[in-house]
Amino acid sequence: MPERRQVSGGGRVTRRPLRVVEVTGPSMVPTLYHGDLLLVQYGVPVRPGDVVILRHPFQQDLLVVKRAVERRPGGWWVRGDNTFAGGDSTDYGVVPEELVLARVRARYRPPAKGQRSVTAVLGWAASALRPVRSASSRLRAR
Repeated sequence: MPERRQVSGGGRVTRRPLRVVEVTGPSMVPTLYHGDLLLVQYGVPVRPGDVVILRHPFQQDLLVVKRAVERRPGGWWVRGDNTFAGGDSTDYGVVPEELVLARVRARYRPPAKGQRSVTAVLGWAASALRPVRSASSRLRAR
């Protein structure tokens, strides 16, 4: 498990663990697809627009990936980028702060099976590893 060291304001060294997780399901399409691998960092501050890993409020053994839209009283309002998939704050409301575990730093998209042409391989190479950036500041909860 890769880890990154950061120095806090007081001069002591703190660890911010980085982990790799795999996406399953369509709730974050087109940003993330089923099978994408994510580099996530635990214990870092979350800002509106960040893609985050959280415990499902009603099934806390289930980890989900959503976009943190805005901070509200009691926690975060989160949404999937695929409005047709559901399973976000429109279903379960505000997610308590302690259930938001990590922020997604980068996405790696493995090559498709049978991808052999030079054009296909070059297209994959150009888009395989990307940082996951915050959405537009105009993103608002409904």
